[in-house]
Amino acid sequence: MAGLEPLAATHAGLARADERPAELSVWPGRFTTMLKAALNGDRPPGSHPRLPLTAAALAADAASCAGAGASAVHIHPRDGDGRESLAAEVIDETVRAVRSAAGVAVGVSTGAWIEPDPGRRAEAVAAWREPDMASVNLSEAGAADVMAALWEAGIGIEAGIWSLDDVERLADSGFATRLVRVLVEIRHPSPDPAANALAIDQALDRLRADVPRLHHGEEEATWPVLRQAVSLGRDIRIGLEDTLLLPDGSRARSNADLVTAAARLAGLR
Repeated sequence: MAGLEPLAATHAGLARADERPAELSVWPGRFTTMLKAALNGDRPPGSHPRLPLTAAALAADAASCAGAGASAVHIHPRDGDGRESLAAEVIDETVRAVRSAAGVAVGVSTGAWIEPDPGRRAEAVAAWREPDMASVNLSEAGAADVMAALWEAGIGIEAGIWSLDDVERLADSGFATRLVRVLVEIRHPSPDPAANALAIDQALDRLRADVPRLHHGEEEATWPVLRQAVSLGRDIRIGLEDTLLLPDGSRARSNADLVTAAARLAGLR
């Protein structure tokens, strides 16, 4: 991949990622239609009857989503008490289980709500060994330090961009050319989610952020953003983290149900 492969070749940590099986690669072709399944997010227990929270449930659900067309998954691992965790033993054990079951790349969150202290958050991330990639919200304090920790650990960085201000933060971070992906993420509520996503995408063009871009929205923004993303040739994400509803407004039975709908939208099935 232009702009990224030379960096990977000179970085000892990322060489480890290149040694993984091809189907687990975090370096897909530019602007191919990658479909990522976001399995649980920060939703609390009871949000949906089939919301996966344990490592075993996430592994089984990821396998179902891979069968429905997902080429990667994004998860928020929980500890033994059911709380989101950045602890290496929780992250690595869960990622291993999910990857083994599904055979696809596995990404995790570094959200500040999980560990509010930026220093402790970067320290926790630095101990990880298993994730293929991790998302970093540019709007959060300490984002650059978390990206640096991921880089040193050899874990792919996905930059979460929620706004035009985040594009500027990415430009100032020094990591714009060291990403595996930019996530254009439209938060709820948004009066015109597709327009917001397009404005961010165009700002990334001006930044010349020459890495794959994935668009997704949450709740009511989900399907308008995905429809536009497909028309733009961008990667997409779907799952119970983002929405509980199918495009027709009916309640999804599972993550695999949502993945099937998104795969059809993208012409992947």
